[in-house]
Amino acid sequence: MKSAIISLLIILAASFGFIARADEPGALIAQADSAYTSDDYARALDLYRQAADSCGTSAKLWYNIGNTYYRLGNPGMAVVAYERALRIDPSDADARTNLEFVNSRLTDRPGDKGSFLSNSLDSVCNLNTADTWAWCSFAIFCLMIGSIAVYIFGNSVTLRKAGFFAALVLLALTVAAIVVTLRSSSLMTSRTEAVITARSTILSTSPRDPKDRTEEAMLLHEGTKVSILDSVSAPGDSMTVKWYDVKVDNSHRAWIRSTDVEKI
Repeated sequence: MKSAIISLLIILAASFGFIARADEPGALIAQADSAYTSDDYARALDLYRQAADSCGTSAKLWYNIGNTYYRLGNPGMAVVAYERALRIDPSDADARTNLEFVNSRLTDRPGDKGSFLSNSLDSVCNLNTADTWAWCSFAIFCLMIGSIAVYIFGNSVTLRKAGFFAALVLLALTVAAIVVTLRSSSLMTSRTEAVITARSTILSTSPRDPKDRTEEAMLLHEGTKVSILDSVSAPGDSMTVKWYDVKVDNSHRAWIRSTDVEKI
């Protein structure tokens, strides 16, 4: 009897400890929110980061981190945080609005990226998450199966014709929805985009520090978004330095130190 009571007390203690640990991220976020409201942005950022390490990230948490970085005068990491929030939830209107605001205040204005068709497809994909698009694909597919059933088992020629043409249209929509789903999933998991976090950096025509003006490709500033095409490691003065071959827009491509950017 005594051993059973001791075992019960141990289980209860472990349960309370688990509950306390489970509630810890919520407490950290509440403290971070309070620090942010009190304009203690450095402490707020530290607490938000601790919460992310404890319970994982979410669109809301990245949104808060982005706001905090911007208040700390770090627009580059603010852009990274908002972009990560939108990777998780592309329909987050607050994160998108703040991202557009920060981008409007950046120094650099890169040209067009990609083609009209790819940009249009990405715009559609960014309307919602890959999971939502997957459910849309499944729903349209079910409607197509229903239309096929109407075509096969319809009692009249008119009904069977309607089922046949509806099935064709729904087949095309199913294929389109699957393409959007796959593209949306690719965008959410892509690690080929990065944001410049250095205040300013000179990109090089080769994977090394420019030796003179002829090897300087362009000057870019904090917050500019680039696409990573390739990477190499090159020997530096005292250590090996990793360089990224990046595309700024359709007309500009160069090399940048990996330490000057943060992958989204």
